[in-house]
Amino acid sequence: MIAYLKGKLVYKEPTFVHLEVNGVGYHVSISLNTFSEIKDREDLTLSTYLHVREDAHILYGFASAAEKQMFQHLISVNGVGPNTALVVLSYLPPNELREAIVREDATALQAVKGIGGKTALRLILELKDKLRKDPMDDGSGKPGLVHNTMRHEALTALMTLGITKLAAEKSVDTVLKKSGNTISLEELVKQALKNA
Repeated sequence: MIAYLKGKLVYKEPTFVHLEVNGVGYHVSISLNTFSEIKDREDLTLSTYLHVREDAHILYGFASAAEKQMFQHLISVNGVGPNTALVVLSYLPPNELREAIVREDATALQAVKGIGGKTALRLILELKDKLRKDPMDDGSGKPGLVHNTMRHEALTALMTLGITKLAAEKSVDTVLKKSGNTISLEELVKQALKNA
């Protein structure tokens, strides 16, 4: 799977971009949220998700790892495909969508074109518990690729040392909240180990 693309923005429209990476041009579908985030940047890094169908391979891109994470949550719900998920993320940024689902606000979800009452209730039913347990990596709702990778590596290290996943996540998130992005991986693991 293609985790992310880093390259030169060659062309953009509200629903897709063409990104050149080492001489190869990629057509990447995006949400309006990502479109507004990338503005006039020439060099760009997008978190990506490759959707494989019988008749096509479609690459979806996201300005933040939080948006990609929310996209993956959405497509895990029965009856919500990648295009619908992109429409939802065009209407509601990841943090607002998360809040609507956790608060069980079906009205906010139904404001999205193509989301009816049944789908809104299904999204709430299937995602509210996941989203409560799975906090976004920082308060901004826009964690960077480096921050996500560091958190993941720290969690892996702590679980290898015998710390439970829940305790490791709590400890790592506490340390990251205090230090922001100014901490090294080694220091993060040491401090999280003390707190676990």
